[in-house]
Amino acid sequence: METLVRTECSICNNTGWAERVVEGVQRVSRCECYRRKLKNRLFDQAKIPTRYSKCDFESYSTRHQTQKFAKNEAEKFVKKYPDVDDAGLFFIGSCGVGKTHLAVAIINALIKTKGVSCIFYDFWDLLKSIQQTYASNSDISESEILAPVLNKEIVLLDDLGSHKVTDWRRDMLTYIINKRYNEKKVTIITSNFIPSDKTGRRPNSEEDTLEERIGERLVSRFYEMCCVFEIKGEDFRKQMRQDAKKSYLGKP
Repeated sequence: METLVRTECSICNNTGWAERVVEGVQRVSRCECYRRKLKNRLFDQAKIPTRYSKCDFESYSTRHQTQKFAKNEAEKFVKKYPDVDDAGLFFIGSCGVGKTHLAVAIINALIKTKGVSCIFYDFWDLLKSIQQTYASNSDISESEILAPVLNKEIVLLDDLGSHKVTDWRRDMLTYIINKRYNEKKVTIITSNFIPSDKTGRRPNSEEDTLEERIGERLVSRFYEMCCVFEIKGEDFRKQMRQDAKKSYLGKP
C-alpha cells in the first residue's frame, strides 16, 4: 500500500498565507506555493489533450505571413486580457497549419500568467456528450455537461464543423454561443472549413463551406463576436510524417 507524502511549505506551513515585514509592519500575502497549486489546478481543469498540452507561442511555427500575424495578435490578446474588445477569437484554415496549437498556446499563457479559468472542448465530443445525457441510463444530466461550457471564463471549441450538424445540434451550439456572447465570455474557436466570401463563392469548390457545415446564422454570429484569422501554410503534420520517413530511410 502506497503512503502519500504531503510536502510541507517551509514558508507558510501549508496555510497558503506568508507573513512578511513591509516597512516595519507585519503583513500577510498569498504564498508562492498557493499560486503554484492554483495554476496546477487550473491546468488540470482545462482538460487540454495530452497531444497539445505543451503548445506555447515559442514552439509555434511562423513560416507563412498569416501565421506570424495570427501569433502576434494572439500574444497581444493575452497581454491585454481581460481588457479585450471582442468576445472571441476564430482561427480558420486547412489541416495542419497550427490553429489548435495557437489556440491552446493562448489558454496555456492565460493560465500561467494571469490565472484565468479555461477549458478545452472538441466540438464533436461536446455535442455527443450532451446527447448521451438523454439516455435513460445516463448518470449525468445535460445541465452538468453544460455548466462549464457556459460558465468558464474562456472556452476553446476545437474543430468546429468537423461533422455536419442536425437541427438539434445547430440549436444547441447556437444556445451555447449566444449565452457566452451575451455574458461577454471569451470563446476561442478553430475550424478547418472556410466561410464563403461576401459574394457567396466557395473558397474551394471541392470542399464544403463553413456555412454548409453549421449554417449561415451561426457563421454570421461568429463574425459578429470574434476576431477572425485565416491561417495559411504547409500541413505541419504531413511535413513531420515526411521528415520521419526520410529519417527512417536514411535520406537527407
